Amino acid sequence: MEPNAFREHRPSMCRAREILERVGDKWSLQVIAMLGERTKRFTELKREIDGISQRMLTVTLRGLERDGIVSRTVYPVMPPRVDYALTPLGATLLDAASALVGWAEAHLDEIDAARADYDSRTAELDALKSAPADNGVRRAGAAR
Repeated sequence: MEPNAFREHRPSMCRAREILERVGDKWSLQVIAMLGERTKRFTELKREIDGISQRMLTVTLRGLERDGIVSRTVYPVMPPRVDYALTPLGATLLDAASALVGWAEAHLDEIDAARADYDSRTAELDALKSAPADNGVRRAGAAR
């Protein structure tokens, strides 16, 4: 990609941003990575993706299905069985998704340390800003 491609205003960049919002949301990369292992049922995905609600998993899967990244197969049995799998298009995204998830997992400790350092520095600055200023001026009646 050209170095300035991110700064240029082109209709294709607007469309690409729309797709990147879908696959770059909080849950989609994890769903794609999980389905990269094999076809899974809804309950398997829910169990394996820590912190995702049933509703959020449903919304995420529907969006990925709409974009042609995930396929949904319903089996006419009781109770109904639904399987989710990556489509061929979704499989082309798997390497990038897995790389991003892997990068995040590999750097959790560094990111946690950076966040703690940042939070500590900003807390100190906030404390200095809110402390009363002492410009060497004594108030009347103050002890000397």
